[in-house]
Formats: sequence, C-alpha cells, structure tokens
Amino acid sequence: AVLIPPALSYGIDPAAVLPKTMEISVAGTDQTEMLRAIMGLYLGMTAFCFVAAFKPEWRYVATVWAVIFMYSIALGRLLSLVLDGVPSRILLLYMAVELAGGTAGLYVLARERRKLKARR
Repeated sequence: AVLIPPALSYGIDPAAVLPKTMEISVAGTDQTEMLRAIMGLYLGMTAFCFVAAFKPEWRYVATVWAVIFMYSIALGRLLSLVLDGVPSRILLLYMAVELAGGTAGLYVLARERRKLKARR
C-alpha cells in the first residue's frame, strides 16, 4: 500500500502534479510515458503483493521481491543523493519509506527463517 501514493504521483497527471510536489516540469509525450511506466511498475508490484497476501505459497517470494524492489529504488535514490544533491522533501520521504519497507521485509524473512529452524 505504501507504493500507491508514489505511483499515482508519478503517473496520474505528471504535468500537473509533479511541478506542485517536486521540482519537475514535464514536457512532452516521452517524459509522460516514462513516468506512467514507473507508475505501472509500482502498481504492478502492489498488485503482486496484494495477490500474494491471499496465496500462502506466494508470500515468501513476494516478500523477497518486495525487499529487492524497495532497496533497489532506495539505493538509486541514495546514489542520486550523493551524485546530484538533495532532492525535494517528498522524494526524501519516499526514500525513507522504501528503506523502512525493505528493512521490514528483511525482518519478516528472518522471523520466518527462525520459525522454520524451531520446527526442525
């Protein structure tokens, strides 16, 4: 669910939303298309995790994928922070949420591993 606000902020109406929330001006079909593709990626991840929540056999894979997804986006943001400087506050918030989400996923995976070891 934490991926839905960033997804919608990137893709619903990028030319109207992004200049208000970030220092981004969207000009042209190519930029809009890229932003909507990112929205689709975020919403696709959300849909996969939603389905996996109701399919026990998918939960482990969904958690691993969520950790990879969250940390890969956060690491890209950290790289940009180092190379490009400090972005707008909302992007810093997104990065914090992504780092927290990845860390929470690792905690869930570790907890599941401990449960499996205890059963043996």
